[in-house]
Amino acid sequence: MKRIFIAFLALLPLSAAAQYNPETLRTPVAQPPQRVEFVLPAVNGYNIYKVDLHIHSIYSDAETTPAYRVREAYYDGLDAIAITEHVEYRRIEPKMLKFLKGYTGGKALKAENTDLIRKDATESGIKADLNYPVQEAVKESKKYGILVIPGAEITREPVKIGHFNALFTKDNNTLYDPDPLVSLKNARKQGALIQHNHPGWRRTSCAKTDFEKKAYAEGLIDGIEVANGGSLYLPITDRAREENLFVASNTDIHTTTAEYYRLKGQNRNMTLVFAKECTLEGIREALEAKRTLAYAGGYICGNEQLLKDLFLASIRYEVVGTDKKGTRTVRLTNMCSFTYQYKTSKNALPVDLKPFQSIQLNVAKGKNLKLTLTNLLCGDNVHPAVTLDVK
Repeated sequence: MKRIFIAFLALLPLSAAAQYNPETLRTPVAQPPQRVEFVLPAVNGYNIYKVDLHIHSIYSDAETTPAYRVREAYYDGLDAIAITEHVEYRRIEPKMLKFLKGYTGGKALKAENTDLIRKDATESGIKADLNYPVQEAVKESKKYGILVIPGAEITREPVKIGHFNALFTKDNNTLYDPDPLVSLKNARKQGALIQHNHPGWRRTSCAKTDFEKKAYAEGLIDGIEVANGGSLYLPITDRAREENLFVASNTDIHTTTAEYYRLKGQNRNMTLVFAKECTLEGIREALEAKRTLAYAGGYICGNEQLLKDLFLASIRYEVVGTDKKGTRTVRLTNMCSFTYQYKTSKNALPVDLKPFQSIQLNVAKGKNLKLTLTNLLCGDNVHPAVTLDVK
């Protein structure tokens, strides 16, 4: 044992020399990258997991690999992502085939059925393996502890039909059918949940189309995007409540989240999922139970009671002083990473309660502290209100 220990000591200088060159000045760029944490409290016994249910890669029409999407999500503070390549629109595929022409004796292969948004597939069908992007992401996810939800986007003409994400799919290669309603049913047959994507995109209204009315009437829609990228669809929170849908806020990212969000000083869109555990079963159960909220651009949208519960779990308040007239000074502290905005009366100016900071308010004798939370939305321009008992 002594000889082994001495040999180990003898190797230390060599190891150090291999890692450090005294003629090299290490700049901050050489430091390891760090994950940006978005801290939220547990609510009603559930953890809040940050999830993006709408993501693309080079295997449809985006600019990065699925493996990159996993690393990107990790550094952005997420817990789970869904890889949802377009089934019918795979813009990068022809470029891939051109790049690989050397594997076919110099004969360039022709891409087929890569743009089926406004036309049906030919008899040759879709030749790409639509499960592969998910598999690549799952492999990378083991290095970062990010849960990957298998999925795909059923992508048809956007104005009259629309786009829908099939989540928790088993085989993306069996989703396509010339009839988009059959495609949704194919997803349902394999146990997928279906999310209605960007319901106001390229439209003058968020109202349902005739096709969407059919899909809703047949019980094929489980959730809906209240927010997609830079768009927040105000009437959709009402629809989610009326139709009993889970609400979602997703990036639908095609470039990079650094370019689209971070370089603008913004957090990426997130679907906040209230679940017991970050597993496929745990996230799915929460979506089915409609325990989600939608975060986008400094707003959180969704169920009124869940919004109130989130706020109350996020803050601490205490009376720190009382004057001769009985007016209390109340200290309100935000214990999470979200900036809450509130008003104390209808005509008051909104006030920001910033992350991990406190603010003091005066409350008259015999009164409670009533706050309208102006950056929380439980309907089209409808904000929840809470009363804090400070008597």
